[in-house]
Amino acid sequence: MAVNADVLVVGAGIIGAACALSLQRRGLQVTLIEATSPGCGVTAAGMGHLVALDETPQELDLCLYSLELWREFFLEFPGVGEAVSCGTLWVAEDDHQLAEAHQRAERLNARNWHAESVAASQLQQLEPALRSGLAGGIRVRNDSVVYPPAIAHHLTQELVRRGGQLCCGERVLSVGDACLNLESGSRLSAKHVVIAAGNDVSRLIPGVTVFPRKGHLAITDRYPGRLSHQIVSMNYGQSDMSANALAVAANVQPRPTGQWLVGSCRQDGQTDTQIDVAALSTVMKSAISLLPCLAEMRVIRSWAGMRPASLDGRPIIGEHPLRKGIWLAAGHEGLGVTTALATAELLANQIMNTPCAIDVSPYLPSRFPALQQALYV
Repeated sequence: MAVNADVLVVGAGIIGAACALSLQRRGLQVTLIEATSPGCGVTAAGMGHLVALDETPQELDLCLYSLELWREFFLEFPGVGEAVSCGTLWVAEDDHQLAEAHQRAERLNARNWHAESVAASQLQQLEPALRSGLAGGIRVRNDSVVYPPAIAHHLTQELVRRGGQLCCGERVLSVGDACLNLESGSRLSAKHVVIAAGNDVSRLIPGVTVFPRKGHLAITDRYPGRLSHQIVSMNYGQSDMSANALAVAANVQPRPTGQWLVGSCRQDGQTDTQIDVAALSTVMKSAISLLPCLAEMRVIRSWAGMRPASLDGRPIIGEHPLRKGIWLAAGHEGLGVTTALATAELLANQIMNTPCAIDVSPYLPSRFPALQQALYV
């Protein structure tokens, strides 16, 4: 296979495709390498929320930057990705969660991402399917949901339209000095190599720890008009792991088809994407506890996927500290869709040596001491 590229990008999920397009737009010649087809890996298993999460100031910085880029994206490409501006209802089940919800609203409002308090009596007015007895919550109007595989496909098509190259069905065996060794026997070289290969990053770049966190999802039959907002428990992202390394917090999204997409969970120590019936059952029970009518709905499909996580919970975005020209865009776990466009811009800014819109230092690979001493062959 012959290519003439300034940049080779490995992985055509939503992260890799966004990085490839951003670099191509800046005048570099990009070749995007994908083992299967665009958006068929981690991206296909995600929920597709575009939300402002704020567990740390750095997380909120990245989310808000990316959400602004998503706003511009949908103005440029209306209708792509089945985007639904449904907003999010963060639901509190007790007074402790309600206090946390109000604190979240304060943080979001301080950054001009509008969030309003919702009293217990208002919840069922906004969403009649919610059970009674909830403590209240907050409503974040500007959050959205999308269909991630369609976004990844569009990004790759736009890359090609702008003169970039997409090579599917090519598995990367190893990464050398500014080169890739492919299973087909080809060896590709470029000044820059971007590794955005999800859970395959640690295999390709020894010393970079990206580990899988399993998640389960289910989707219902069509029930138009029964859910307007994304419903998320205030326990989301904060629930502790159980004895079987499972953490669950309800997240239910309305889709344009009238279907309900149901999640979510984090499960460590798993090695495959086979459905764990007990884990999926726990996910469904958590969602039903907020939306009782879900128990009567027909679930037509369920699946599991592996989110690529970093050791400290922050994405890894930047140049390998010991391998010049090798760049990483990895470890986004459950925020890969939300932060894809910001990741692409931060990476492109570094490669082009131009200023970043936000502080990139919290995401640099060099923050991991062990990586400074990593050996490779």
